[in-house]
Amino acid sequence: MVKATAVAHPIQGLVKYHGLQDERLRLPFHDSISVCTAPLTSRTTIEFGGFPADTAAVDGRPLGGHELARVLSVVDEVRRRAGKPDRFRMESVNDFPSNVGLGASASGFAALAMAACAAAGLRPSLQEVSAIARRGAGSATRSVTGGFSKWRRGGTDAESYAEQLAGPELRMGIVVALVPAYKQTEDAHREVLTSPFFHARLAEVPRLLLEMELAIRERSVPRIGEVAERDTLMLHGITMTGRSEMLLWRPETVAVMHRVRRLREEGVPAFFSIDTGATVYVNSPEEHVTAVDEAMKEIGVPTLRCTVGGEARLGGEALF
Repeated sequence: MVKATAVAHPIQGLVKYHGLQDERLRLPFHDSISVCTAPLTSRTTIEFGGFPADTAAVDGRPLGGHELARVLSVVDEVRRRAGKPDRFRMESVNDFPSNVGLGASASGFAALAMAACAAAGLRPSLQEVSAIARRGAGSATRSVTGGFSKWRRGGTDAESYAEQLAGPELRMGIVVALVPAYKQTEDAHREVLTSPFFHARLAEVPRLLLEMELAIRERSVPRIGEVAERDTLMLHGITMTGRSEMLLWRPETVAVMHRVRRLREEGVPAFFSIDTGATVYVNSPEEHVTAVDEAMKEIGVPTLRCTVGGEARLGGEALF
């Protein structure tokens, strides 16, 4: 096969990673856990052949510079493993808004790694695909394995990969409160060490990971939401106190957070979670999704209803 298409779901960070010990291999400071959000998807088609140059496009926009370099970091590793020097053409599309904190880079690079391996004739395990996808975006590791997944920090390239803790059978309601605001996750990752609170969070992360894994094992959606909300506040405390003092939240972000806490006072077990950006995920048991959705619309914030998504997979209509 020289051409393949793959589909992957974006992720919501539950115990989020922040900062990289090795920027080239994208090795993080600690483990992290996320959940894939369906029905949102990125679909990627790649073909190896006699092209005059390597080309890539996302949502019809040609990539160059740093963006193309990130694509090459994944595809070059696939070519190295396959012994396949052919040039490639790649196109990817998202069926959800990108650059608003919805994890488009995670699903995009997960689909790219999956499709590139297939097109190059490789048949790696999901763990191996996740390690390849990591070179493009750290969170792509968990988008490959799907469901509730843990990205193991590891000490080397081969040791840093994701594995699934629970699949879509662990049902959780996810209402995305969309707050569009351009953000650059890469800049935030580079600044973690400039926050005086980074090492305090680093010391707390093992406890958060244990609590989250226990909540997932016990299938306790309220507990999952509670830990993710606590982790969110810690993460953004670091982002706001780094050298650039990145204040990524918008008035709507804060309004959603306050409304979620009022929902709990009203008896609805809802919890907010925010990745690097302004958009808010509101997690709750599925039977409360309608109440959460209506509450978000009351304050004028558009929403998307999501469920837990599975692993990245080959298939879908080719883009060219």
